[in-house]
Amino acid sequence: MYRAASVATVDLERVREVARGAALVGGEVVRSGRRPDEGEAKGLPGDWVTEVDLASERAIRAYLGAQTPDIAVAGEELGGVTEGLRWVIDPLDGTTNFVHRFPAVGVSVGLVDRDVAIAGAVHAPFLDETWHAARGLGTEWEPHGPCRVSDRPAAHAVVGTGFPFRRKERLPRYLAAMGSALETFEDLRRPGAACLDLAWVACGVFDGFFELGLAAWDVAAGGLLISEAGGVVTDWQGGPGWLSGDILAGPPQVHAELLRIAVG
Repeated sequence: MYRAASVATVDLERVREVARGAALVGGEVVRSGRRPDEGEAKGLPGDWVTEVDLASERAIRAYLGAQTPDIAVAGEELGGVTEGLRWVIDPLDGTTNFVHRFPAVGVSVGLVDRDVAIAGAVHAPFLDETWHAARGLGTEWEPHGPCRVSDRPAAHAVVGTGFPFRRKERLPRYLAAMGSALETFEDLRRPGAACLDLAWVACGVFDGFFELGLAAWDVAAGGLLISEAGGVVTDWQGGPGWLSGDILAGPPQVHAELLRIAVG
């Protein structure tokens, strides 16, 4: 059991470091884990769960339990508390990539209070890069230092996205947005790990990101990285509900175009 903590008592520098440490712990499990053949992975095709997903989440939970025993945890694989102040964790974002030996794989650890991201970290174990942020304290990109979103004009933007493969009924809305995005921006990218897509936006590798149907553990840390790096993060109506997983993110000039596209 845990004692419910209050966000008013949170030391932002400390929880930022805890998020970073937890992401690194999970990343070490992922990096050292055996990549299964497709037939060994559990779940539906395109929605894999491996033993490494589970081992990473257990290791992250153990670390967070030792570091912040008064804060609840919710994870993609093992569930947990969904209200109040809580850690939300994706122990292996890009499991399909992991199964197929594509190194765009991330670990995401975010601290959320109700519907607000407070701190978070994203780690790319096969790329040896880590991003972390806390509200009001900026975004750090290791090993490169503080980072900011890009200042490229929208016509020259390269924008990340992901396909709503779990919710096929969303495809018409998504495909309409993708078509408009291809007309508006220079190009699109779909690496297949949303937390890395968002981290790359925060440091100006990508110039924006849009997707429907993600979960809080997919976006909490990455969305905060972007907002703390000078970007704008909203839901598809331009509101603050992006932890729902319907997310538009990027520098102001690109976000404005993404919102125009999303609202039609």
